[in-house]
Amino acid sequence: MTRITTLAAAASAMFLAVAGCSPKESVAERNGWKLAIQSYTFHKFSLEEALDKTAELGVKYIEAYPGHRLGEKWGDQVFGYGMDEATRNEILDLAASKGVKIVGSGVFVPSTPSEWEEEFKFAKAMGLEYISAEPAMEDWDLVEKLSDEYGIAVSVHNHPRPSTYWTPDSLLTAISGRSPRLGSCADVGHWKRCGLDHLDCLCKLDGRIISLHFKDIAPEEAEGGSHDVIWGTGVLDVPAMLGILKDQEFKGYFAIEYEYNWDNSVPDIKQCIDYFNEVADSIY
Repeated sequence: MTRITTLAAAASAMFLAVAGCSPKESVAERNGWKLAIQSYTFHKFSLEEALDKTAELGVKYIEAYPGHRLGEKWGDQVFGYGMDEATRNEILDLAASKGVKIVGSGVFVPSTPSEWEEEFKFAKAMGLEYISAEPAMEDWDLVEKLSDEYGIAVSVHNHPRPSTYWTPDSLLTAISGRSPRLGSCADVGHWKRCGLDHLDCLCKLDGRIISLHFKDIAPEEAEGGSHDVIWGTGVLDVPAMLGILKDQEFKGYFAIEYEYNWDNSVPDIKQCIDYFNEVADSIY
């Protein structure tokens, strides 16, 4: 780099600092809404390939699911607390090289309470902000203690019934009076599939939403059932959901978990992102 280009780069950096935001920053981002990819969207591909696809979409954040195969270089290794320190650093460097930050991991469902300590240590070492999980009811004292100790939020996912947390009421009962770091990973599609009102569920969780698995879904009677569809074309009221989250002053991650067109979902997801930004622009 020449002295001239160095000075130009410094001047550009100073301008952006004064401006307070990147010229490419969306209205949603300026208001604390961050799109992420839930890596299960690309589970047919390696995590390395998932990072490539995330970067291709212009998305800056990813939530990696435990068990995601890392890539050819790492053989049979998968994402999770079993990764050694060298592999962890390599994955962090790989993500950074593509302009992507790993902000969360999940859905974590431990088979024994002792796994929680390993998961929190791993999350801290990886610089994660939250763990998406489904804790056993008897583990909540331990989970709260570790969440406070490590400064990492626990975002509870709602798989369909008979999962413990299929309804917001069970989660709210479990975390009542507990740390504000404990809350919901709101999968809005699963609520609808369980016959719940997705808007009512969001309202119930006011102040307790850590992150979302955001989506739109086809009607139940559609061919293939209530699968994921391009946002704004399904039965979920996306503008109303975003309006509720705006009113609640939600700040956090909308993880795109697009479970359809598995082999070539990037074009669909691009349309989802465009629609999300269009709606955000209209309500802010």
